[in-house]
Amino acid sequence: MDDKIEQLRELKRQALLGGGQARIDAQHAKGKLTARERLDVLLDEGSFRELDMLARHRSTKFGLEKLRPLGDGVVTGVGTVHGRAVCVFSQDFTTYGGSLGEVHAEKICKVLDYAMKIGVPVIGLNDSGGARIQEGVVSLGGYADIFLRNTMASGVIPQISVILGPCAGGAVYSPALTDFVFMTKGTSYMFVTGPDVVKTVTHEEVTFEELGGAETHASRSGVAHFAFDNEVDTLLAVRKLMSYVPLSNREKPPIKPTNDSSDRDCDRLRKVIPANPNQPYDMKEVIRDVIDEADFFEVHADYATNIIVGFATLDGMPVGIVANQPASMAGVLDINSSVKGARFVRFCDAFSIPLVVFEDVPGFLPGTEQEWRGIIRHGAKLLYAFCEATVPKLTVITRKAYGGAYDVMNSKHIRGDYNVAWPSAEIAVMGAKGAVEILYRKDIDKSENKEQRMQELQDQYNEEFANPYEAAERGYIDDVIEPHETRRELIKALRSLRTKVETLPWKKHGNIPL
Repeated sequence: MDDKIEQLRELKRQALLGGGQARIDAQHAKGKLTARERLDVLLDEGSFRELDMLARHRSTKFGLEKLRPLGDGVVTGVGTVHGRAVCVFSQDFTTYGGSLGEVHAEKICKVLDYAMKIGVPVIGLNDSGGARIQEGVVSLGGYADIFLRNTMASGVIPQISVILGPCAGGAVYSPALTDFVFMTKGTSYMFVTGPDVVKTVTHEEVTFEELGGAETHASRSGVAHFAFDNEVDTLLAVRKLMSYVPLSNREKPPIKPTNDSSDRDCDRLRKVIPANPNQPYDMKEVIRDVIDEADFFEVHADYATNIIVGFATLDGMPVGIVANQPASMAGVLDINSSVKGARFVRFCDAFSIPLVVFEDVPGFLPGTEQEWRGIIRHGAKLLYAFCEATVPKLTVITRKAYGGAYDVMNSKHIRGDYNVAWPSAEIAVMGAKGAVEILYRKDIDKSENKEQRMQELQDQYNEEFANPYEAAERGYIDDVIEPHETRRELIKALRSLRTKVETLPWKKHGNIPL
């Protein structure tokens, strides 16, 4: 028996070495951790239980039968983050370049199936050269098997993808199907076709980083939700995200103890709104002053910056924040911000995370580019997401709420549960200038001093319409509150909404305007 035990230990020692020490050293030379070192950072110390450590490929083509490394280029198993179970897979670039073959795919599918069975999140660490060419169509089938499981798991368990090296070709579609994508600057990239193919087909000269690097996807394409300077920061950020999300759609989000008083006044908010209604201010200051301990975990921070989304807690309760940003494009809604907001709203609704909206929106961005690219359809995504959501939904109108954008940003009419406004709120069809030009065009044309008359009419319009009181009279907002009361009023509302039950009509699924 001792001989058999020693044989087992030797096999496991080999498995722990992956592709061997030389390749491990090469990985380190690139500024990258190994598959197992990454799991050491991500998971609670000593919590990892590996599955399929001794799995090997079965291929015999192109001489593969001569090299059958244990693990087949991916480490899979179960561990904990903040004491809560997660399933993980970590591709090992030191073994066949992390390429995906039949057994590699089977291991990932197995851990995805296991996560669904036990109802816990899946975190995938991607570092792969792509499909294993030597295994042919079997590799392509393996990708499709993973894609199917990503789709079946969507909205059931949180799925997080971490790109820590190459992720190209068909491999990119698994991360795209998951809820959040993390990337590391300088060492990770994603694209469907690489620079060489791009050059051949379109004659464009582009580098790997320009085409599909972390900063490109975090700021231009929106594919990546987060980009960090190194792998450790990236993995620690994944741990932080996990502190806001439930294990599955059957559980509530985790409560985070806080020392921040629920009765605290937000005194700085008394002066945050500028006297000039067209002057910008930073909505992130409002968010940080209202939430627990100013701790805001922003998502998509560098993409579509005219809308802000992210996680925070109020009285220890995780919430999803959606806010217009007056400091970027005046907070106007456009195609990118609508899609960004819609995806975030749908994630929060899928996993029972209440939504808190801070609204200061002058409308949708006008122009031929937006119209021709489909602002109607894309703007409807955000509207659809808010309409469909059944989690507690709270809205604070800080300043402008104009036109159709007023409706879209979780208005009372689309089942907002608690809608309030500050005294500075302007709830109207449009701003004073545009309204006066339409309503009083003839009057202005007849005036001797057109500018003076225009200003008089704008002042009159502002006095009558640019306030929250007509909406309050009709019950379109539940209250007009002083800015410093915002935190405690939101917390009171959240507490009362803990038992909220709202259902949708039976359907197979809706048809969101994709």
